Amino acid sequence: MPITVVRFNLVEPGATPASLRARYQAALEMTAYADEHGISTVQTEEHHGVANNWLPSPFAFAGAVFGATKRLAVTVSAVIGPLHDPLRLAEEIAVLDLLSGGRLVTVAGIGYRPEEYAQFDVDWKRRGKLQDELLETLLKAWTGEEFEYRGRTVRVTPRPCTEPHPLLLVGGSSRAAARRAARLGLPFFPSAHLPELEAYYKERLVEYGTEGWTMMPAAETPLLHIAEDPDRAWDTYGSCFLHEARTYASWQSGDIRSAVKSGATTVQELRAEGVYRIVTPQECVAQGLDNLVLHPLAGGMPVEEGWRSLRLFAEQVLPALTD
Repeated sequence: MPITVVRFNLVEPGATPASLRARYQAALEMTAYADEHGISTVQTEEHHGVANNWLPSPFAFAGAVFGATKRLAVTVSAVIGPLHDPLRLAEEIAVLDLLSGGRLVTVAGIGYRPEEYAQFDVDWKRRGKLQDELLETLLKAWTGEEFEYRGRTVRVTPRPCTEPHPLLLVGGSSRAAARRAARLGLPFFPSAHLPELEAYYKERLVEYGTEGWTMMPAAETPLLHIAEDPDRAWDTYGSCFLHEARTYASWQSGDIRSAVKSGATTVQELRAEGVYRIVTPQECVAQGLDNLVLHPLAGGMPVEEGWRSLRLFAEQVLPALTD
């Protein structure tokens, strides 16, 4: 059975507060529906100061999802670690771990947008050191014991319920990220299918005498939308996918490697590229993917169209996968 994921970043270009409220409410209702139909994971993420209203508060969203669901996990992929106060983040994750019964998965990255660091007056050049401090602090904080932090003795309560601590992965596409994960004995989440980086991580585990594992995207990790008539859906909604693809492309320099990386400049190029795919339920099953990532509200997709995609996935794709 493939891993099934519903992704939300709540983007809506030109939104009003009323339209965003409707989008957020729909997303929560979709997570409840996904939970009822056996979808395993909701994935969300963090970006700041984006004109198209990209979600900046993934943990607040995760808390709302946990309140609306009973089984599915929420993966924050990724939190931009250096932008957060380590002690406050430790508390936030601990509370969500307790509320959800251990259903929160946090991938900690350092981001790739200097303007986000500038917005919060965080030194871009210190991002590696700040990430080290953050991860080390989280691991100490979740023990519930006192520890030294920036020259003073502190203690973080409450303790999370997950042992030895809430699931925390180090994300990234660099050797520095792999080394950081290995040194701390944390699992590694490469941002793309990078077998050579996974091998490097395993070498560093041996070097540091630690244990860990890798959660790596498959070689093919398309973002899916399900429609009975893909041609019509591309004509009507292709601009939503292109908006998201072009936004991502504007952020990523040549050394950034991502599972969602597109060079398309037109809807036609995007469709041919295959990073975003609009497929029928039957075509979705036939792809034989190990990870099925549904993106029902991509790029400002109308809510009603997002619901059509999710329902087709739940009612026609999932039953076929379990046959």
